[in-house]
Amino acid sequence: MKLARAIHFDDSDRNVFSNPARTGEWCISGGFEFSNWTEADLSGKARQAFANGWLGLETFGRVTFVAVTQVQPGEVATLTDALARHFVDLYGAPSVDEARDVAQQEIAHMAELCEEHDANTLITVARELTEAGVRETYRTIKPQSAGLDQFAVHGSPGG
Repeated sequence: MKLARAIHFDDSDRNVFSNPARTGEWCISGGFEFSNWTEADLSGKARQAFANGWLGLETFGRVTFVAVTQVQPGEVATLTDALARHFVDLYGAPSVDEARDVAQQEIAHMAELCEEHDANTLITVARELTEAGVRETYRTIKPQSAGLDQFAVHGSPGG
């Protein structure tokens, strides 16, 4: 199974997001955060998070670029539990058990998005408000012959 990790090419995410994701943390779209937003909510750093921020599953911060990579089944279970806890803590879900299905769906959506892409493919997200709600589109940047480690700052889980 593939998911995507936060990746930084410079320090710009620290300047544009009020809570930047940590390099190397697993990410999902996180568009659910904006489901009740209106144009009035879209200003400053909140606008930037809405417009093109992926959601990190450790810090629950935002990042502009993610890179596709393999994920282990045990990691997926841990990420699912963390996201379910986030739904309880921040959004008032009744319990982690009840939030787990939605968390699994969010992670499955990200896995589906990543599955067809090679390792190190970069993905960006763009969002817009429509009459039907939030619309997300994705752009991919194929890995070049040189590895991303020659250009980007990679983190390791927990550090």
